[in-house]
Amino acid sequence: MSTTTLARPLVGRLAVTSLMLGIFAIVTSEILPIGLLTAIGADFGTSDGVTGLTMTLPGIVAAVAAPTVTLTTARLDRRVMLVALMAVLAVADVLAAAATSYWVMLVSRVLVGLTIGGFWSIGAGLAGRLVPPHAVGTATAVIFSAVPLGSVLGVPAGTFIGDLAGWRTAFLALAVLALLVMAALLVLLPPLPAEQVTSPRVLLGLLRARGTVLALLATFLVVLAHFGTYTYVTPFLLDVTGLTPAAVSAVLLVYGAAGIGGNFLAGRATTTRLRAAFAVAGGLIAVATLLLPFAGGTSVGAVVLLVVWGLAYGGVPVCSQAAFMAAAPRAPEAATVIFTSSFQATFALGALAGGRVVDAFSVSAVMVCGGAIAAIMAVVTFVKLR
Repeated sequence: MSTTTLARPLVGRLAVTSLMLGIFAIVTSEILPIGLLTAIGADFGTSDGVTGLTMTLPGIVAAVAAPTVTLTTARLDRRVMLVALMAVLAVADVLAAAATSYWVMLVSRVLVGLTIGGFWSIGAGLAGRLVPPHAVGTATAVIFSAVPLGSVLGVPAGTFIGDLAGWRTAFLALAVLALLVMAALLVLLPPLPAEQVTSPRVLLGLLRARGTVLALLATFLVVLAHFGTYTYVTPFLLDVTGLTPAAVSAVLLVYGAAGIGGNFLAGRATTTRLRAAFAVAGGLIAVATLLLPFAGGTSVGAVVLLVVWGLAYGGVPVCSQAAFMAAAPRAPEAATVIFTSSFQATFALGALAGGRVVDAFSVSAVMVCGGAIAAIMAVVTFVKLR
């Protein structure tokens, strides 16, 4: 066990929880515009497609920041880096809340992307230094539960606050959360000097591995499909299903709850049937998004399909991370860097491409396009499985 591993189990668990809350704050800050897209666009006088840049930009920056921040700070204490990145997130959320123009809003989103790339790459692989070896698997699952929790709690809560007090107040609340997490990290994390220095040579070596190539392909297709569609689910529910803003918040809550279930189901499946779990997740996303334009005109149809969608997507980050870790079991930080960078780059591309389809055609058309891509991912992954 590393000399930096915490001796007291309770403190170790609390440290893991603080990392989970940090990723929760980051994920929520990143995807909150999904629930507030229409309100933000109305405030700045931009279309849904253009406002979707608030989702695209953090992903682009995070894709670059993941390897850049990790490599340039490879010899610095990881605790110091995590605390600093939480401070950056707080500044970003305050800037969003105070934005006087759409360009200022985009600057705040750049800072969110910087935080995502650095914090996720560094923090996601620290479980082994905070808890005993037998608890590392559970601790890692707890840290990554922040991803679906961002959907089940973060986005619905932020959307609810936005409906009550304005979308700017929702970002201000996230800034407060970021400061609280920063304080928790300062108190609970031990000094974490770099143990395995991630280098460009290690990253390039991983990119040549067959397992990494397969993980990249599956991740690219399914994340492109998901974020090309889910970014615009609020306009769909408002304009096509005809729900009220309050009802949209409730539906997103149901979606997120299903995502938590999918997260833990996939977590169990990845130990023995990783590719099968990944293929099923992509297939269910395809079914939900392809049927949504036809069955989502009613509230019942929309809710049922969003439950299926949430259950499926809840397993995607777990399956993707597990695939990259399986390709590089001896270099967890390097594997997490590639996972974060590829995930965020595709996330940005999906939101951007989806916005172009929405503006050129309709919000229903983007669901069909995303569903077709998810179907391709499921078929490709299943074929590779066989």
